[in-house]
Amino acid sequence: MARVLVVEDHEVNRQLMEYLLAAHGHAVTVAADGVEGLAALRAQRPDAVVCDIEMPRLDGVAFAQAVRADPAFAGLPLLAVTSYAMHGDRSRVLAAGFDDYVAKPIDPEHFVPWLEAHLRGQAPAAPASAPMPLPPPRPPREHGPLVLVVDDEPLNLELKRSCLEPLGYRVRTAAGPDEALRLAQHEVPALFLSDVGMPQGDGFDFIVRVKRDPRLAGVPFVFISTTHWDESLRTKALALGAVRYLRRPMDAEDLIAEVQRWVQA
Repeated sequence: MARVLVVEDHEVNRQLMEYLLAAHGHAVTVAADGVEGLAALRAQRPDAVVCDIEMPRLDGVAFAQAVRADPAFAGLPLLAVTSYAMHGDRSRVLAAGFDDYVAKPIDPEHFVPWLEAHLRGQAPAAPASAPMPLPPPRPPREHGPLVLVVDDEPLNLELKRSCLEPLGYRVRTAAGPDEALRLAQHEVPALFLSDVGMPQGDGFDFIVRVKRDPRLAGVPFVFISTTHWDESLRTKALALGAVRYLRRPMDAEDLIAEVQRWVQA
């Protein structure tokens, strides 16, 4: 297990990297900009740093220059994530003191192995300056409980997949209730994880439809929402049959604990 500092001002990107690293057993500290990142670096003494380039207050280039100017952090793997890796920014990123960089959006399949190669002092198999190719479709797992995740935001779906699949869960994803019901009727899941507000039908209508189906009615149903959060909505969700109504963002450990509360891999 390594201690990794993630410095990123975009909450969704920060959450994705935190989920991926924690799911692979690493201890993660996060910071929202370079100023917070330097404070966390000095307090936590991580084994590696992953840093965005474009950030408020203190950007990634200035952050890297400050780190490399401090002899206490000599040899620390310093890795950049940047939206500009395909726009002639390579020399500026590496000249600032970064060891390597990867273009956004990051590929969840390859991100952690890329970082771990630098922890071992090994160069990645392919240069990170090129966009990481998407992996081929993964065959469905033959064993392990099925978790059906419903959310209209693709990144939220990938967060949960990346967190749960390494632990032995099978994960199916759906962008809305209609697709989710088709998947559930084809194979009854062990757990539903659903967003609340979705363009194709809200989560409350979805749980009503689930509970009306005798095959699905007994499956634990957990809501996770970012924006639909007040006590009246929570009360409504529980009255409709949800076992939990949770608030996002969640740490990877908390998400895993919630899933394990209802089903063990």
